[in-house]
Amino acid sequence: MPTQHEEDIYWMQRALELARRGIGITSPNPAVGCVILDCAGQVIGEGWHEYDLLDHAEVAALKVAQQHASARLKGGTAYVTLEPCNHTGRTGPCTQALIAAGVKRVVAATGDPNPNVSGHGMEALHAAGLETVLGVCENEARRINEGFARWIQHKRPFVLMKVAMTLDGRIAPPPGQHSAREPYWITSEAARAAVQPLRWQADAVVVGVDTVLADDPHLTDRSGLRRRRPLLRVILDSALRMPLDCKLVRTADFDVILFTVSKDDKKITELTRRGVRVEVLPAEAGRVPLPAALDMLGSEGILNLLTETGTRLNTALLAGGLVDRVHIFVSPQIMGSDAVPAFKALAHPIQMGTVEVERYENDLGICSLLRDPWRVDPEAIK
Repeated sequence: MPTQHEEDIYWMQRALELARRGIGITSPNPAVGCVILDCAGQVIGEGWHEYDLLDHAEVAALKVAQQHASARLKGGTAYVTLEPCNHTGRTGPCTQALIAAGVKRVVAATGDPNPNVSGHGMEALHAAGLETVLGVCENEARRINEGFARWIQHKRPFVLMKVAMTLDGRIAPPPGQHSAREPYWITSEAARAAVQPLRWQADAVVVGVDTVLADDPHLTDRSGLRRRRPLLRVILDSALRMPLDCKLVRTADFDVILFTVSKDDKKITELTRRGVRVEVLPAEAGRVPLPAALDMLGSEGILNLLTETGTRLNTALLAGGLVDRVHIFVSPQIMGSDAVPAFKALAHPIQMGTVEVERYENDLGICSLLRDPWRVDPEAIK
């Protein structure tokens, strides 16, 4: 016979599967899944959050249960991947829906990362006489909503830095050995395919203008997976060197935003006419201020930002402490010191925590969290 804890893990894993269905379509809300069992331990309702349908996962699961097995709700258990809300936003409190339905036990994977509401949902359930359990499969649940955790506290996106490099840390051949505005592939086709799910999970992808000039990328989401809003393509271009005939401009439909410090009105007007949104920011050492750009993206509900930048921006983002997670694809080749480096000199080494390693043909993928977005920052409480 499985123990209660083992049963909780089993059903929370199912709730996590449901939550993952919301990736790409719940932002700027979190992706949440819920499973409801009757008092005999049988599934009577499942649900997950989909932004455009409004209902939170708990309410979606309760509606299924009420439609088919309403009499069996009393005394049941709800498994939910995020602490049920106890406030009214676009919808009413999920805590009250669970209490009214007669559920007697609620198991949540993790608390709400919003420091203003964290714990209030479980407290309300406990005060109403329900048994509450918190922390089952917590790490997996938190991984799904890293972007929400960063954004809800700081109104900035979670920054995932993607780098494809050689064993000796090079991202492109030496100058003169690479044709301008043509992609140069460091990694295998399998590794490049693994980038598409990263774009699918992101709300926006960012490059510097040097990458545009070197590779002329599309920066589109080619995963084929469902998403609620188009992938926002972001370019950092201090001097407005963006070519008007590049792929990003030719395919722009106001899903391309360019940050600059230039006040070249003629170029700005022409880019705007072609569907590129241009934002002029105050210069910082002559360049686009990265914190200000992140603040603007966060103000527009961008939760997850994928960087596919070059040497200077990779270094600036790391040196500025702006990167939350790194995903490095390493190809088993050596280019030598004349080739373009992934990073310039840093004042201090960047320390990684737990490292995840995957293999893509002969390439390796190395992923690690640099900053925990779930750590509650007292300064974020307002």
